[in-house]
Amino acid sequence: MLHAPELLLPAGSLAKMHAAFDFGADAVYAGQPRYSLRVRNNDFSTLQALQEGIDGAHARGKQFFVASNIFAHNAKLKTYLRDMAPVIAMKPDALIMADPGLIMMVRDEWPDMPIHLSVQANAVNWADVKFWHRMGLTRVILSRELSLDEIEEIRQRCPEMELEVFVHGALCIAYSGRCLLSGYFNHRDPNQGTCTNSCRWDYKVQPAAEDASGDLGPTKIIPLHFQQALEEANRPWSTLHQQPRHPLADQPYLIEEAERPGQLMPIIEDEHGTYIMNSKDLRAVEHIERLVKIGVTSLKVEGRTKSLYYAARTAQVYRQAIDDAVAGRPFDIGLLGQLQGLANRGYTDGFYQRHHTQAHQNYMRGASEAERSQYVGDVLGVEDGWARVEVKNRFAVGDRIEVIHPTGNRDLTLARMRADDGADIAVAPGSGHIVRIELDPSLDRALLARYL
Repeated sequence: MLHAPELLLPAGSLAKMHAAFDFGADAVYAGQPRYSLRVRNNDFSTLQALQEGIDGAHARGKQFFVASNIFAHNAKLKTYLRDMAPVIAMKPDALIMADPGLIMMVRDEWPDMPIHLSVQANAVNWADVKFWHRMGLTRVILSRELSLDEIEEIRQRCPEMELEVFVHGALCIAYSGRCLLSGYFNHRDPNQGTCTNSCRWDYKVQPAAEDASGDLGPTKIIPLHFQQALEEANRPWSTLHQQPRHPLADQPYLIEEAERPGQLMPIIEDEHGTYIMNSKDLRAVEHIERLVKIGVTSLKVEGRTKSLYYAARTAQVYRQAIDDAVAGRPFDIGLLGQLQGLANRGYTDGFYQRHHTQAHQNYMRGASEAERSQYVGDVLGVEDGWARVEVKNRFAVGDRIEVIHPTGNRDLTLARMRADDGADIAVAPGSGHIVRIELDPSLDRALLARYL
């Protein structure tokens, strides 16, 4: 029987941590104040919150890893060991680190503290992994830019080292964290934990003309509609390669970000297309069986700033994929549709498989659209057969609803609904409202999604 890898989820808050555990995660990770890549939007920004998270995980028999993965400038070296001491005292299960100097300092001061090499260190070959094993690290989080075959070779050559890989979440447009956009626009360094995700801003495209000095100047604005562009990008390759190249494709263009009108940046398309920064999101659930057979130690989901629903849904889906793979059951294509309901910018399996066939692409697209859903509410409690629901998105009587619960998901067609005051209503209009629906009391604290 195959060994089940660890399922590692992000802990953006205590509530998200417990949701991840409820739905199948074995471990979580959170950022250390000041020294991780999530300085902003970090609910574990105080030592007290971090202690509650570690203690809460251990009380459930789970693991809690602390990310301390910045590349530190000299100023932070002066305070690092002092600020690290109370974190070490909390007994996290491992530190996630990238900076060789900081790793050296921690190894010297606390030689028994397990250290996992962060993806920020960009380990891409088996010699990297052997080097870090010699340095006393217990796990290497491999770079996202590796194929399944490359991961398998590293596993075979480095059986002594734990290996972790990302299977879901946002993809950086640079080798993880080594992007200069945020520093250029806002003077916020991604590797100091203050990335503003400039690659995901709302840009517009403008045609440009070259003047006598060789500089580009604008002519008129061409709006870039993201959803339309996404739909066109997802069209089958067979319908695209037959079309002649448009004459305007060879013209230089300027892009303008929505919040920075008048700040124009040149971009030129070549015969391979144009790449305006924003990557699709990683979704590798279809590769779990191969990763399990390879013997990867840990499968990691990205997204510490995502919602509680995201934590619950990804934990549940990847838990099933792991359990199915270990038990020898075939991959459930319905899992693709469940993940499609999460907010995403289109999905890719990243670098895991370099050359997909057209048949594979069509199959994956069709499977992921079969059972699409949208997160619509949280069950706050159930009394006398009626659940109080905090509405997140619009839903209505007659909708087919998926009730997402750690004991198993259920489908129902919504027959009745009431306002919080008891009056019958037909529509839950959207976020900010409380409504009541009929629900089994055993499904208390469930999450609700509407099938599209």
